[in-house]
Amino acid sequence: MSKQPSFDGWQSIVGGLIAALLVLLSFNSFVVINPGQAGVLSVLGKAQDGALLEGIHFKPPLVSSVDIYDVTVQKFEVPAQSSTKDLQDLSASFAINFRLDPTEVVTIRRTQGTLQNIVAKIIAPQTQESFKIAAARRTVEEAITKRSELKEDFDNALNSRLEKYGIIVLDTSVVDLAFSPEFAKAVEEKQIAEQRAQRAVYVAQEAEQQAQADINRAKGKAEAQRLLAETLKAQGGELVLQKEAIEAWREGGAPMPKVLVMGGEGKGAGVPFMFNLTDLAN
Repeated sequence: MSKQPSFDGWQSIVGGLIAALLVLLSFNSFVVINPGQAGVLSVLGKAQDGALLEGIHFKPPLVSSVDIYDVTVQKFEVPAQSSTKDLQDLSASFAINFRLDPTEVVTIRRTQGTLQNIVAKIIAPQTQESFKIAAARRTVEEAITKRSELKEDFDNALNSRLEKYGIIVLDTSVVDLAFSPEFAKAVEEKQIAEQRAQRAVYVAQEAEQQAQADINRAKGKAEAQRLLAETLKAQGGELVLQKEAIEAWREGGAPMPKVLVMGGEGKGAGVPFMFNLTDLAN
């Protein structure tokens, strides 16, 4: 027959079980919250007031649990659509950088639950509403040309809406801004018209400059002719013509005549008179 444990043996076994249970309970009685985290203590399913910030905290064993929230910077890209002041469709995609307020995680736990719920139920719809507010204040063209003002209005609206939920918006950026195909076509046609108008202005300016150049050349030529005429009228003008004729023959600029008849000497000397004898024969 097998020997039954003695009373002392049972005491040892029970004592060991109790010790193990106490060790288990002791490990289950504390929770460590790391930097960048915040915890919510729930006892028998009821969230307790006061967030658990970084450090070690006591919690009732077996009947409690702690939900850990990441309170570091989070980034989500959220689409949004709206109509502008001139009733044009405008869509955008926003990158939202935010973090949870550690002191508000208890309220967040009670009202929203998980981070996914926060994005889906709060951030996404509030982004949509904030974009509608910003877009409705300007035309679609102003939304494009004054993009920084559109973003400023959007940021102000979004911050005021998310702050009450314990969500701190750190930064936003417009990832994409798009408009309807009809407006895109209108913009393209406008750009083409502006380019044509600029081309027409350029051509007109070029023609005006060319005309002015022709006027200047004509004035210069007239002035040169006037000065030449005055020179010829002056004493010694005939000598100037004779000199130019001789230089032209020498440089090959004019054919050398077969017959050269010079004017008389002295004051009455005239311009050289050239003729071809064959021309006279004809």
